[in-house]
Amino acid sequence: MAKASEIKNGNILRFNGDLVAVEEFIHRTPGNLRAFYQAKMRNVKTGKLVEYRFRTDEEVEICRVETNDYQYLYDDADFFVVMDNRTYEQFNIPKFLFGDAARFLKEGMNVIIAFESEEPIMAQAPHSVELEITYTEPAVKGDTSTNATKLATVETGVEIRVPLFINQGDKVKVDTATGSYIERVKN
Repeated sequence: MAKASEIKNGNILRFNGDLVAVEEFIHRTPGNLRAFYQAKMRNVKTGKLVEYRFRTDEEVEICRVETNDYQYLYDDADFFVVMDNRTYEQFNIPKFLFGDAARFLKEGMNVIIAFESEEPIMAQAPHSVELEITYTEPAVKGDTSTNATKLATVETGVEIRVPLFINQGDKVKVDTATGSYIERVKN
């Protein structure tokens, strides 16, 4: 156990039975009250924001979190199977930890996973991925108004909006957080 004064931004705490990531931690000393620490923390599993005031001498449990690069191998029902790049050990990671970015994962990609005592608590896909367009309608000549886009299906099966000049077989860079087209990739 540690004192509240030892908490830093980015720490993972066990708070009311849940794991929370400290986003903001401020020491306050109001004129006529005792000093305290004001914390904004995000629940790791649900994403819910929690605010709490810690007394300066209050005991907290700071969790030891290991974060490493892993290689995404394949999809297995409600889990993604990843492999540690150093030990070649394989782990099942729940899909919900990746959020919306899970739609763009391709076999062989590197992902970042955080474990707290053998339990995966956070997963992060790359910020952008390069994917091939497997299907899109051809553009019609004269169909070019400002910022005109069309639907295209990428190799992972997800539909995204792309500019009219993108054709089937082209590679595009996609933002995994928003699912939006960034640019065409030159071969």
